[in-house]
Amino acid sequence: MPQTVVITGASAGIGRATARMFAERGANVVLIARGRAGLDSAAKDVEALGGRPLVQVADVAEAAQVEAAADAAEQTFGPIDIWVNCAFSTVFAPFDEVTAEEFERATRVTYLGFVNGTRAALQRMLPRDRGTIVQVGSALGERSVPLQSAYCGAKHAINGFTSSLRTELLHRKSNVHVTVVQMPALNTPQFSWVSSKLPWHPQPVAPIYQPEVAARGVLHAADRPRRKQYYIGASTVATLWANRLVPALLDRYLARTGFDSQQTDQRPPTGRSNLFEPVDRTEDGLHGAHGVFDDASHGRSWQAAVSRHPVAGLSALASVAAATAWLGRRARH
Repeated sequence: MPQTVVITGASAGIGRATARMFAERGANVVLIARGRAGLDSAAKDVEALGGRPLVQVADVAEAAQVEAAADAAEQTFGPIDIWVNCAFSTVFAPFDEVTAEEFERATRVTYLGFVNGTRAALQRMLPRDRGTIVQVGSALGERSVPLQSAYCGAKHAINGFTSSLRTELLHRKSNVHVTVVQMPALNTPQFSWVSSKLPWHPQPVAPIYQPEVAARGVLHAADRPRRKQYYIGASTVATLWANRLVPALLDRYLARTGFDSQQTDQRPPTGRSNLFEPVDRTEDGLHGAHGVFDDASHGRSWQAAVSRHPVAGLSALASVAAATAWLGRRARH
């Protein structure tokens, strides 16, 4: 039987890449986002790759809309096996330049959207005592950066919410699992449609990875959800360890570099942002998995590969170490 997978934020970026990979498995893929054009484009991808799509136009900030999408998913495909929370919105700006309405909207989508999706999934999974929820997190959920106060706050909240829920499921000895995949900087379309008050075009901080790197991490977590968290990208691991070991030093470093490193030398986008309404156009390339930083992005992550295949990865590292030692002895002789 094919799996039934629900993905929020499925019209672009990580959600779009994840939908494609589940489709390659022949899954039933329920695609949730606000914009019809992007969803229809994603549905064509899913169908072409061997999956069965179901488009559901919904705003994840509205619990009733998420609940209705979950009902439609089970009426069409049967029980939901995997629910992936991925939708978000944000504002690039110093905090004092973000209005109360903007901050609330970003928080409702990026944090409460995950809460609403998790609730809809649990209401169906708990009675059956099976199912997996994957939260698409971020390194910024543990280490905040300047200019992204709304996003960082929401991602921190997701970690706290998910940790609390995980202990409740353990207490109940439930076979429903929840896990978080902490992501690095990614080349997604968000930087072309994000709400920004910066003087220059926003950009992810290098090293940048392609969304397929993130999607492989999501599928791995869905297959093996017993771990509390997964980390994608060596930069994510390095950032989190630096934050634990030298947080004050990292504060000063980000205060000095965090403004310039999140902007290119190009003028900012001229179109409207997707904060309050979807940017629902496909003809200009705004819908898809990739953003505009393909030339600077990595399609693979050795850290993520080792995380998925630890035995093979450790064997490879041991081989490299042995070869290095042998070459060192040869050089000495």
